[in-house]
Amino acid sequence: MHMAAIKQPLGFIHSDTSLTSSFALSSRRNIITASIHLPKITMSNLGVFAPKIASNINYVEEMKNFSRLTPNNPTSNPRVYPTHEVMEKLYVILEAVSDRVEMHKNIGEQRSTWNNLMLISINTITLSAATMAGIAAAATTIPGAPLEVLKITSGFLYLAATGMLVIMNKIQPSQLAEEQRNAARLFKQLESEIKTKIAIGNPTVSYINEAMNKVLALDRAYPLPLLGVMLEKFPAKTEPAVWWPETLGTSAKGRNNNNGWSVELEEDMQEIIRVLEVKDKDDYLRLGDKALKLNKALAIAGPLLTGLGAIGSTFLASSPHNSWAAALGVVSGAMASAVNTVQHGGQVGMVFEMYRSNAGFFKMMQETMESNLNEKDVESRENGEVFEMKVALQLGRSLSELRDVAASSTRLGNDIEEFGSKLF
Repeated sequence: MHMAAIKQPLGFIHSDTSLTSSFALSSRRNIITASIHLPKITMSNLGVFAPKIASNINYVEEMKNFSRLTPNNPTSNPRVYPTHEVMEKLYVILEAVSDRVEMHKNIGEQRSTWNNLMLISINTITLSAATMAGIAAAATTIPGAPLEVLKITSGFLYLAATGMLVIMNKIQPSQLAEEQRNAARLFKQLESEIKTKIAIGNPTVSYINEAMNKVLALDRAYPLPLLGVMLEKFPAKTEPAVWWPETLGTSAKGRNNNNGWSVELEEDMQEIIRVLEVKDKDDYLRLGDKALKLNKALAIAGPLLTGLGAIGSTFLASSPHNSWAAALGVVSGAMASAVNTVQHGGQVGMVFEMYRSNAGFFKMMQETMESNLNEKDVESRENGEVFEMKVALQLGRSLSELRDVAASSTRLGNDIEEFGSKLF
């Protein structure tokens, strides 16, 4: 075995130290071994290293003080919410929405029951009053007949029916029930949206604010109390129902291929907006105006006829007025029952609310499409392909049918005969 030892002095941090390396070569194992001897730090040379260690520590502290980086600490930034806090708030909103679904559903059933009970009660009272008026008119030739009792009873029943009809026509129970059914459906839709967001999405603070605004907008559109905040049942003009926030938000769904948008898709959406405006929404507003006028006429005719019946009952058995008083007392009651049945049995108020709600649905679709198209940055829009599919499903059409409607609108303009929606 041959061994070579090499010694060479080295300078290391103002001290003269020596580094000795020895190598051993074994011919049988071909293994090279090396050993490095580092200088020992003793109490005598410790002062040489201390200044440099202290200066390095001071340098690190100085860099920390002047650093532009913000520590990733959610509690130090009030705008950053921990994930569990965001989810907790979203679940609070979800519970409130679920409660409103049941609340509006139960109240809708209650007000539908009101309509049926009040209709039956008022018609029964009116027909009873007309029957007594007829009996009193026939009993005028019978000596000793209780004419005064029959007259008073008939007149009282007519007055009771008139008062009840005025109240019923004012609140329109069938329309109230339709409002609550719409509210329950829309809250159920919002509930499903929140559950989907929790399941497949990443809820953010902005989405929480958006969900809160949707809940409050629905509360304003479909109030529960009858006094003070009840919707006007006989407006001067039919307006679409509005149950969404004033500012509709858009959420980006994709980040490639222009986020699913193209020039052709934007042009198609513009044409669909125009079709919904000139055909679907205007048609339902026109039908709503007709239903509103009919409801107003019936609401006036019912109490007027029962009032005339009360007047006819008062003049029964009066020698110069007996004939027309009897006719007025009997015929007015029969006509009032027929009018009341058409108005509340046919639920004209509910039909008006349905037309108003349908017009509101198309208005919401228009605003949703316009909010996406007005967003210049396509990456900030909702994904174009998903949005097109959503519009097609809401209108009850396939994608090819939706594009055909847009093409027809481009060719024919306002003369297009086809409606945008095939659902209603």
